[in-house]
Parts: sequence; C-alpha cells; structure tokens
Amino acid sequence: MPGDVLLLSNSRPPGGAEPFAHARAVLAEHLGGRTVWFVPYAQADHDAYHAWVREALAPLDVRPLHREPDPAATAAAADAVFVGGGNTFRLLHDVRRLGILAALRGNDACRYTGSSAGTNLAQPTIMTTNDMPIVDPGGLDALGRVPFQVNPHYLDPDPASTHQGETREERIREFHELNAVPVVGLREGAWLHRTGATLTLGGTTARLFRRGEEPTELAPGTDVSWLLAPTTSS
Repeated sequence: MPGDVLLLSNSRPPGGAEPFAHARAVLAEHLGGRTVWFVPYAQADHDAYHAWVREALAPLDVRPLHREPDPAATAAAADAVFVGGGNTFRLLHDVRRLGILAALRGNDACRYTGSSAGTNLAQPTIMTTNDMPIVDPGGLDALGRVPFQVNPHYLDPDPASTHQGETREERIREFHELNAVPVVGLREGAWLHRTGATLTLGGTTARLFRRGEEPTELAPGTDVSWLLAPTTSS
C-alpha cells in the first residue's frame, strides 16, 4: 500500500487565523521527523510560495523541490512531499512535464500531503477541481493515491444568493452522470487522513456524494475507510 496520505481542503483557515493553524497537530503527526519536499507548481512564483509554506509549517523541515537539479529523481526517493494549492491544471501540467508525476507514482513509501490543488492531484483524476483550465495538462489523470474524488473548498448553496450558475452540488451531480466514483465535498477546515488501511475525516464536516443517491453529511472523526475500496469509473 502507498504511504499515508493527508488531504486538506485549504491552507488558510477562515477568520484570519495563521496558515495551517487548523491542522497543525495532524500535519505534525503526518510529517514530523521527515524531510518534506514542497511541490510549488500550482503557483507561478515558486520561490515565494516555498518561503511562505516553509515559514507557515515551521519547525518542519520543508525544502524546495523546484530547486533540485533533478526534481523527478528527488521525488522518486522522497520520504514525504507537500503539494501546495493554486491552479490544478498548471500543477498537473508541470509535474507531468518534469517527470514528477511518474516519479511519485513509483514511490509507494512516500507520505503525501496535499492542500487544495495538491489534494486534487492525489485523486484518480482532476475532474472535480473548481479551477479554470488555464493550460492543457496533457490529460486529466492524476496520481491515484486514493481511489475516490474530492472537491476541495466545497461550498453549500446559499439560499439568499442571486447567482444563477451551477452550485457545487449541481456540478458534482453532473460528474456522476458519467462517472461512478464517490466524491467527498471537503468544506473549509476539513481534511481526510489515511493511515494504513484507515481513512478518517478530520477538522470539520464534509458532504459525501454517491451516484444515484442523495448526498449525506459526514461528521469530524467519521471512519470512511470503505472509500478506499476501488470503484469503477462508469
């Protein structure tokens, strides 16, 4: 089984709290004592992004993967990676182009952490991202560190809103018209943590979508290990 996985909806908690303040304990549990290679390709300024995350995650040892002479080789041997948020299409485009996607697929021992776009990269595909396709990533298939889909930054419909476009729930229903894979709508402040064969929801609540069924609410602490069973895509 691949290394343990931590999938965060977001890095900036609501209310102006410090970055990752809502998840410091689980991050320390998941990554503590390891060299963590930060994957910054979801944003344009890699150096600034790494500096921000390194400071936010101190005292963890967070190093810049993009500064390595051979990022793919480093990823192939990494004990832990943290893949940051930004634009999911840019992220997938760059990690595929640089060979990092293939390297991580072959590194089963690596502990994976993702936030936002980084969470999208851990899925079978990036089909449930909220991001605009600013670049062609050369395919929608991602790492497949988990066999289900996630929608980070999940927003519930606002009954007072005058917005006439699709809600997140409607977009996920559209996804299920063609795909059978369950989708977890991770609200801000929520995360999914896989340790071995156990998958648990942490932080705050989430909304679970399954094809042909009404959505269900998930409370923090819920064991959702059944989601780790492979699901056919159609």
